[in-house]
Amino acid sequence: MKLLVDVRRFDPKSGAPSYQQHYEVEAEPTDRLLDVLLRIKSLHDASLSFRFSCAHGVCGSDAMRINGKERLACKTLVRDVAGNAEGNGQAPEPVRVQIEPLRHLPVLRDLIVDQSEFFRRSLTVTPFLLPAATASDREMLQAPQQQQQFEDATKCINCAACFSACPVLEKNPRFLGPAAIVQAARFVEDSRDWGLAPRLDALDTPDGIWGCENHFECTRVCPREIKVTKLINLMKRRVTQEREKRGETVHDAAWKGA
Repeated sequence: MKLLVDVRRFDPKSGAPSYQQHYEVEAEPTDRLLDVLLRIKSLHDASLSFRFSCAHGVCGSDAMRINGKERLACKTLVRDVAGNAEGNGQAPEPVRVQIEPLRHLPVLRDLIVDQSEFFRRSLTVTPFLLPAATASDREMLQAPQQQQQFEDATKCINCAACFSACPVLEKNPRFLGPAAIVQAARFVEDSRDWGLAPRLDALDTPDGIWGCENHFECTRVCPREIKVTKLINLMKRRVTQEREKRGETVHDAAWKGA
């Protein structure tokens, strides 16, 4: 199968704006897009820059926009983006694939973005275990049902696909972002953790959980199939319940959840 690959290129040292560069390569339907990019870099253009590491959908480093949708290049097959190009029994037309860097993050070069701000926002929600006040020096036991409360959130690989896909960030760049809220949910719901209290101020702001407008784009693009929007709404309920328990109001009066 012949692919016409359009890659968004950018070299900050050149002082020139980004541009589309076209590559024509042969690929099998079962090839991964990561294989295609590696073929281009090896045989056509060694200057093409992109990230990858495990190549098995675990590290999340090769997240990018493929045909306008956030995907992992290592988990996206050529046939996933080629449709039925070979299904009519005739000589197939070349399949055009457009590849761009993630949105809402500065581009360092070609398909590589600077994730510093993405990780900084995650750090604001204290994304690590804070042992509950009842913890002792003994092993902290947990029932399977308790673990299931936060299991979905543990699947996050910090690929930033949800951050790129989020429409809210287009109009409010200060929005905390879906991934950071998922990280908060992972520990707030953990029975071994101190919970919501140390994360309340970071979440309960107009740019925190209340910035989410339930577009569900984060859920649609998550390569680990995390129910991201559901977890964000769960945090809205938890914050509302905590504020009510304290006799306080949330920092977004428009929220009507319970």
